[in-house]
This record gives sequence, structure tokens and C-alpha cells, in this order.
Amino acid sequence: MGYNISLKSYEGPMDLLLDLIKKNEVDIYDIPIHLITEQFLEYLNLSKTLNMDITSDFILMAATLIEIKSKMLLPKHQDEDESEEETEDPRQELVQKILEYEKFREVSNILKTSHDFENRSIYKLQEDFASIDDVDFIKNLTTDKLAIAFSNIIKNMKAEEKNYTIRTELFTNKMAMNIIREKLKICKQLSFIEVVKDQSLENIITYFLAILELAKNGKITLDQNEDLSDILILRR
Repeated sequence: MGYNISLKSYEGPMDLLLDLIKKNEVDIYDIPIHLITEQFLEYLNLSKTLNMDITSDFILMAATLIEIKSKMLLPKHQDEDESEEETEDPRQELVQKILEYEKFREVSNILKTSHDFENRSIYKLQEDFASIDDVDFIKNLTTDKLAIAFSNIIKNMKAEEKNYTIRTELFTNKMAMNIIREKLKICKQLSFIEVVKDQSLENIITYFLAILELAKNGKITLDQNEDLSDILILRR
């Protein structure tokens, strides 16, 4: 099955991977690694032919894809005490990274482009947060400061590395919004840091998107503490 790759400029290898997954309309939890690897390498080869700059990140990702592909071609040797469900999928860490990147790109698209927050990127995502019209759901908090506060929270979380697992059910924005609204029935103000304490990076981003949606819909007001290290969520 042929596939025409658009030679557009990608921010990084994760951006290209996500684009290939979406254009092929494949399940992100069950990536056809042979197909995606083939198309990823095709992009690199075409880019080289046209003298487009390819960073080391793309080369490293290509090597990672080839390694995963090789592992999946190997015969499975399953221990007697190990069930089929417990056998590690070589793709699972990559899937987790793609999901996290997708969330970051969603945040970036919401806030658009205006400022570079140096050294706060994850997986080389361009961290340009844009200015949008400041409206009344953001109390004493400009959009730029909101973006800085969120970046500071992510930077200071220093979450411990955990074993990646493939989840059958995503933690959705709707689920996060429901949790926040339930908490606000008990108290008038929440600390974003307390809400996301011990959460995975992916869930932290989901909660951030949830408070933006709730604020936009007039359900909450967002405020800040003085040093921009936290975001305050106020009941309306």
C-alpha cells in the first residue's frame, strides 16, 4: 500500500511520528511498527535527497524504531510463570511518549505562539505559548503568566521515572473536569499543584487542559500566587 509523505517541516521526530499515525488512521495503542518505521525512514531519505537538514534526534528515533521492529520480529520466549498479558510490548514506552507529546502539542495549540521558554521542552516540542485575549476568567493572571506558571509546575515536579504501561482507558479531559468540579463543591479554592500531586505527566497536562476548558466555559476562575509556581482554581 503506497503512501505519499508530505515533505513539510516537522518540529521533531515525535511530531513526524504523530503525523504518520494520524494520517494512517491507526490505533496509537497498537502501532503497526513495520509500516510506521518504513514511512519514517522514507521521510528521512527524501529529506536527504532534497538537502533538508535532519537533526540527530530524527536519526536517533529511526534507530529506536528499527530496534523495536527487530524485537517484534523475534520469536517470543515466554516463561512458564509469565502470562501472555505480562509479556512486555517493545512499543509501550514509545506509545507513552507519543501520548505525552500529543498532550503538549494540544496545550501549545490552545495557547499558540508568542514566547519561548528555554530548556522547558520535553521530547523537543517547541514551547511557544501564545498570547490570546485576556478575559475575565483569568483573575490577575495574563495568558503569558499562565503559560509560565504551567511550565514552572512541570519543571519543578521532577516526577520519578515509572514503568510505562499500556492503558486501555485514557484519562480524559471530561474525567479531569468532573474531578475538579467535585473538589470545588467542598472548598472554594484549589491549588493546581495539589490537584496533580503524584499524577503522571500525561495526567498533569490533561488537568491543565481541563481547567482551561472550565475557565473558558465560566465554571471557574484562574488566579496565581506571587512567584508563578502554582495556579489557583477558584469556584465561580
